[in-house]
Amino acid sequence: MSRLIKLLLVNSNPDQTQILISHINHSQVFEIINASSATEAINFLRQYPIEVVISDIDIDGFDGWRLSRMIRSGIFRCSENIPIIIVASTWCEHIAETTAREFGINFMLPFNEVAQLPQLLADAMSSNLVQNNKVKLLAIEDNLEIQEIVERILKQRFDVEVADSGELGLKLWREKQHDIILLDVMLPGMSGEQVLAKILQENPAQPVIVMTAHGTIELAEKMIIQGAADFISKPFRADQLRKVCEIASRREDFMISNQQFADKVNELKQREIAYRQISYAHQQLLNNLTTAIVELNEQGQIQFLNKAWQTLTGYKVSECQNQYLKHFLWDKLDTSPNSTQAKIEQLLSFNIEHSSLEFKLEHKLGHEVWVEAKFSATQHNYNQFIITATIDDISKRKEAEFKLEHLALHDPLTGLHNRYHFDNELTKLTAEAKKAKANHALLYIDLDHFKVINDSQGHHQGDTVLREVSKVIENRIRRNDLLCRIGGDEFAVLLHNTSALEAYEVAESICQALKLSHFQFNEQVYKISCSIGVVCITGGEENSHEYLKQADIALYVAKRRGRDLVHIYSQDDKDSEKLRDTIEWIHQLQQAIAKDNIVLHFQPVIEIATGEVAYYEALVRLIIDGKVIFPGHFIPSLERGEDIKLLDHQVVAKAIKMLAEYPKLKKLAVNLSAHAFSDENLSPLIEQKLAQYNVSPTRLIFELTESASLSNLSATQRMIERLTLLGCGFSIDDFGTGFSTFSYLKELPAQSVKIDGSFVKDMKTDPIDKALVKAIYDISKSLGKKSVAEFVEDKETLTMLAELGVDYAQGYFIARPVPIEQALAIQANQWLHSA
Repeated sequence: MSRLIKLLLVNSNPDQTQILISHINHSQVFEIINASSATEAINFLRQYPIEVVISDIDIDGFDGWRLSRMIRSGIFRCSENIPIIIVASTWCEHIAETTAREFGINFMLPFNEVAQLPQLLADAMSSNLVQNNKVKLLAIEDNLEIQEIVERILKQRFDVEVADSGELGLKLWREKQHDIILLDVMLPGMSGEQVLAKILQENPAQPVIVMTAHGTIELAEKMIIQGAADFISKPFRADQLRKVCEIASRREDFMISNQQFADKVNELKQREIAYRQISYAHQQLLNNLTTAIVELNEQGQIQFLNKAWQTLTGYKVSECQNQYLKHFLWDKLDTSPNSTQAKIEQLLSFNIEHSSLEFKLEHKLGHEVWVEAKFSATQHNYNQFIITATIDDISKRKEAEFKLEHLALHDPLTGLHNRYHFDNELTKLTAEAKKAKANHALLYIDLDHFKVINDSQGHHQGDTVLREVSKVIENRIRRNDLLCRIGGDEFAVLLHNTSALEAYEVAESICQALKLSHFQFNEQVYKISCSIGVVCITGGEENSHEYLKQADIALYVAKRRGRDLVHIYSQDDKDSEKLRDTIEWIHQLQQAIAKDNIVLHFQPVIEIATGEVAYYEALVRLIIDGKVIFPGHFIPSLERGEDIKLLDHQVVAKAIKMLAEYPKLKKLAVNLSAHAFSDENLSPLIEQKLAQYNVSPTRLIFELTESASLSNLSATQRMIERLTLLGCGFSIDDFGTGFSTFSYLKELPAQSVKIDGSFVKDMKTDPIDKALVKAIYDISKSLGKKSVAEFVEDKETLTMLAELGVDYAQGYFIARPVPIEQALAIQANQWLHSA
């Protein structure tokens, strides 16, 4: 183990001593001997071979100067040349430095710069901290004899440097900034008067002593008036030269110290004025803030509040002083480890320094107030700790979050749980059946010929029917069963602890109830029936997807057998087996895709503020046996058969080719399926086609449905990041119908959000739909994303969207999807004047 260096620390202030020790111990090479008085310091110096000294100026009636002089005299056990460092709280800089030079002190350090102490000690121990108590003097004299005399006379007191011309003298002075200059009046080349003028121009405070010979006294007087500090006549005596230089040195010390003192006095005055101004402004600022500012002591008692606290809680500031913050918590009785009170206690015990919490305060009138508080624990006055907190009212944000979280699990049209919730519950029920050997059942319900109502009466009347249908089904199931709307006119029911026979009876009762219902519009009466596929959840399948697939097959069998029927899935059922093995028309669709029987129609998306076409959306159609087949007929089947990737490839390739063929098609949006994000071949295909047709990636926008992105969020993120780096844009389609939480928007770097048309089309008559559109717009805007509204079917809806601030719109009111030539021929703003 290496030997510790003995260090004497002399300071009578205990707080300062602790701070100094903490900085000295940083290097862990010193044995610190602490003295709080001059008597103790002298006794330690007599007893121990001290190797370095750190001292204050004022040492309990003594001073650091005299202690240094005693050390330098060699009367103690230590070497007279040991490093001595003065660390002082207050001083006049130049006087202190000059005095230190006189008394042999190596370095002066202000206490507020104590962080430099470890480096100074390292320099001291490595002999880099060199004492220099000589004043730097430059003699500008061309006479060699005079140069030698000046050096010989002054070398004991001054660090003398010589220049034999005015030009050289200026050069040396500019490099080294000498304390005093001896300047000969008569110099070759540049005269002494010219040299003086140059020096004083650059530093008017520079002490310059003029050396004159016989006959030049008048010139010396002129130079004194010009700004020289003093003069001496040649030839001069040694004591005359020493005295003149010493006076110049002392004069400089006085002038600098006097200016420093004046500056400090002025600084103190300015600080006092600034402090008063800042204090007043600070108090005004705190009282004008809508954020509540709270300061707690170590016990959690309130020490300071601004006026915003009264607005937030109803309590006056005076009522709350020295009260415990926990008394104002809504859940003050909750002391569990995850409670708000427990988390605040952690701050008070200083186990954590910073924390951000959301919790409820109790208002004076008795209601709850949701707040977000950011706490920070800090040390004050060395030992005392305080906690400061900023508290903001987030009640409106919480209300919006609760609404959106409800929307995440519910269908906004019917109020039933949505597809996302259904998938989760089916997964749970599957696991429960496998573990507990329990029997449950799934009913997959599809309305027969519902499209007739939608097409003849419009979507609004169709939505009314769907709401009524949901109520009919709810009345036929038990309270603990789960009814969900999982598609346009598709419903699913999960029956708990139900046999196959019981499930069949429930399904039959639903069919009969719907058959007896009727709906009247404009003197036209419509009757509704449904087909139901039933599957028993027995735990025999590996995952919930198998049960859903079996229910889908059973539903299809029910429809094939004439609709308005219930069919229970069975492995032995010939219809089910046939459907599992081959679905002929799906094969036809695959052949159509393989033969490139694909047509793209284009629907414009306008910028609402200007009415100009911002971009077009490409919508796919298939041609089979000369007939146009719309996506609703073939995409679900392709997805079930997992053949949708082939369609993705065909559509992307055709869209990029059309961008190359039609330069006026400035930007195009293309829909991607849920399977696209697990397709490792899609991204390379996009890059290859963009390069092949020399199309800029910025002209291409990919739209992904909300439910599709959530089905594989990590894969979605990877694809978006890759194509975003390439330059492509992204938009989230059908937003608002199936998302788990709005916060997932932050996970996806999409540039725009397309508000689901089911909210848009009825917003002019349904205030809830309008509120939801506004909520989704606000969230999109806060995340820096553009908003797009679809299903704009009339001018009134477009006007309302403009008032809300929605950025883009598309729909039948603007233009229907048409072939490319017709789409490009659409005149800008035509829809704004058509109604």
